[in-house]
Amino acid sequence: MASVKIECVASKGYGIGESPVWDEKESALLCVDITGRKVCRWSAVTKQVEAIAVDAPVSSVALRKSGDYVITLGTRFAALKWKEQLVTTIAHVDKDKPNNRFNDGKVDPAGRYFAGMLQAVLCDCSAWGREGSGFYLFPDLSVVKHFDQVDISNGLDWSLDHKTFFYIDSLSYSVDAFDYDIQTGKIGNRRSIYKLEKEESIPDGMCIDTEGKLWVACYDGGRVIRLDPETGKRLQTVKLPVDKTTSCCFGGKDYSEMYVTSARDGMDEEWLSRQPQAGGLFKITGLGVKGVPPYPFAG
Repeated sequence: MASVKIECVASKGYGIGESPVWDEKESALLCVDITGRKVCRWSAVTKQVEAIAVDAPVSSVALRKSGDYVITLGTRFAALKWKEQLVTTIAHVDKDKPNNRFNDGKVDPAGRYFAGMLQAVLCDCSAWGREGSGFYLFPDLSVVKHFDQVDISNGLDWSLDHKTFFYIDSLSYSVDAFDYDIQTGKIGNRRSIYKLEKEESIPDGMCIDTEGKLWVACYDGGRVIRLDPETGKRLQTVKLPVDKTTSCCFGGKDYSEMYVTSARDGMDEEWLSRQPQAGGLFKITGLGVKGVPPYPFAG
């Protein structure tokens, strides 16, 4: 087996880097900086990062079937035209709740956008409350609320047969599974498939590989872990040179590279001096597995 290699490809230092997604057409990795309020695109060709500033915390980005991207921005679900740097609101949720904002989001195999909402109790988003939080689905240009009482809505993905939806509410320290109906987008029968151990820390973003195994980025754990959702066993741990690993996805020409986002918010100078790449974007090669291309939003 090839040896695992970890490389920091963009070291700008995002406040909270999140939501990595591979854009095959552009040979580029998209991600967001939530607190930095920007959508970023790292080109695998030029090795440069382009960024578009937005007017609210931006928590997730996805491809759109008709071209360009969609994002969750504050309490809005919006379209982003890259070249024009133009953001257009598609739907607005929780207008009456100024402390709420979206967190992680992802498109399902049928082209629907799933996104979680959290309540930031403090202006710096460092504490959360459950009141008014929820988990939403944008089936086209309308909005459906799936469930509420969420602490920090994070990682999400679907099984290869599209019959199971995997989900992380970070403060439960659990990776959960739901039965999933691809026709309607309905979810049910929630159960925990993996409880994180203390040293693994807080589960954050997540993706699936072509063998049906889940990869979970562990915030404050400085690692991504590979899990078997059938047996509930941890299969592999890859440690990174930064503590605050936030999310992961597969990309590259054949989806054999893993990209991992990280954060630097909440780290003091001494901590940052020990981890100068905190908030950077990392590429991992040599894992010996491939990932599933991202689904584009159909609306």
